[in-house]
Amino acid sequence: MLHQLILIIHLLAATIWVGGHLILLLRYVPKAIKTKSLEELSAFRKNFEPVGMPSLFILIVTGIIMAYNYNVTIEKWFLFENAIEKIVSIKLILLFVSLTLAFITIKFVLPSIDKLSPFLLYFIIFLVTTIAVMMLILGSLVRVGGL
Repeated sequence: MLHQLILIIHLLAATIWVGGHLILLLRYVPKAIKTKSLEELSAFRKNFEPVGMPSLFILIVTGIIMAYNYNVTIEKWFLFENAIEKIVSIKLILLFVSLTLAFITIKFVLPSIDKLSPFLLYFIIFLVTTIAVMMLILGSLVRVGGL
């Protein structure tokens, strides 16, 4: 029963995280490209972060708890020895890539956005959204036994 509760919390957090990125990519990025303005992207980020960042934190914590429930402890991360370990390991790699992209965006892209092509920012948003969707799909494969 506890595992089911943690899964529900994980899924609610994933709904916020993935849904927010899909809205950003499908609604705000095209508008930013059309108007050639990053104002709405900045407004979205400002409004999404107070909900999105806690949901990401919840995803990480509940994901680790569920990995341990499946006996994929830290010692087994990145071993790729069984179907569930493969999913956990790939999701961790995707998480690290996503966090790296966020760091690069915050540290280098946003401060220099007026000197860089805005399409770099749009491409990063596309990548992070794609990663979020891939992680959701991978998570759904646990139900059928993994990869």
